[in-house]
Amino acid sequence: MGEPVVRCTGVVVRFGATTALDGVDLVVWPGELVAVTGHSGAGKTTLLGVLAGLVRPAEGEVVVGGVRVTGLAAAVGAGVSLVPQGNGLAAVLTARENVLVPLLARGVDAGAAPARATAALDAVGLGEVHDHLVEELSGGQQQRVAVARGLALAGPVLLADEPTSELDHTNREVVLRLLRARADGGAAVVMATHDPEAAAAADRVLHLDDGVAVPG
Repeated sequence: MGEPVVRCTGVVVRFGATTALDGVDLVVWPGELVAVTGHSGAGKTTLLGVLAGLVRPAEGEVVVGGVRVTGLAAAVGAGVSLVPQGNGLAAVLTARENVLVPLLARGVDAGAAPARATAALDAVGLGEVHDHLVEELSGGQQQRVAVARGLALAGPVLLADEPTSELDHTNREVVLRLLRARADGGAAVVMATHDPEAAAAADRVLHLDDGVAVPG
């Protein structure tokens, strides 16, 4: 199987007097889809934030692709892509532009990037709304644009925070199949979810209980 793509060792995150993560260890291998579960406030989003370089641990170490993640730049350099909770889309851009701009920012060839953005949107069933502004889209459509953006980046690590929370059954199955396909293509995929059916689609579950990780 080679080396793990993601390795967290003894990660501790504190926000004031609150310990959000308490000594969390996580290893994710190429081709693996890992679900992170737990109640609201258990630390799922914080863990993904650590992997994405958005949250700096008070203790412990995060290594992605052999690179120690000490911030956002290191995570981006290691090829980490994040589908954030709340989608993080730019309201002034169209669906297609929200996928295209990050591709260009990551250095994807300007000749190839538009087709890649279009293909990602088509894959999540949004072929008819490429040119719609984000504010013209439903919550579920916005979520699928965010998923398309993460898929289009096609990095070695894909993080998805509650990627199915706004979706009906059909579109949830589409998104889960696409995440599975990214893992099958060799990526390490980590998905935070409240959804038991989504978690069941993963290869492995890491359950968080008040910041403490319990392997599932």
